[in-house]
Amino acid sequence: QVELAESGGGLAQAGGSLRLSCVAWGSTFSHAVMGWYRQAPGKERELVAVITSGGSTNYADSVKGRFTISRDNAQNQMYLQMNSLKPEDTAVYYCNAYFFDSKSNYWGQGTQVTVSS
Repeated sequence: QVELAESGGGLAQAGGSLRLSCVAWGSTFSHAVMGWYRQAPGKERELVAVITSGGSTNYADSVKGRFTISRDNAQNQMYLQMNSLKPEDTAVYYCNAYFFDSKSNYWGQGTQVTVSS
């Protein structure tokens, strides 16, 4: 069993920055593909960014050049640095961990990000 907990959400002005963190307990964090997803009111959950155990990254087109995903396997933590925030980035942001060997998928409880214009 894996538990994930996000932190760092809050209110920011357009053009500002926030840094989200996700800490994991209960399994070998370094084996997981980690990702950030978000869900805005009335919309489906969407992938924001993903990082493999080896550090390869991929981003949604809407955040490329503005957001940076990273991980610290020694600390069991993942981060999302969000710069040049836009009102359309407003959503609940979720941390995700996927383990290929067991095909297990885990979610955090989410953290609210609100960007004012």
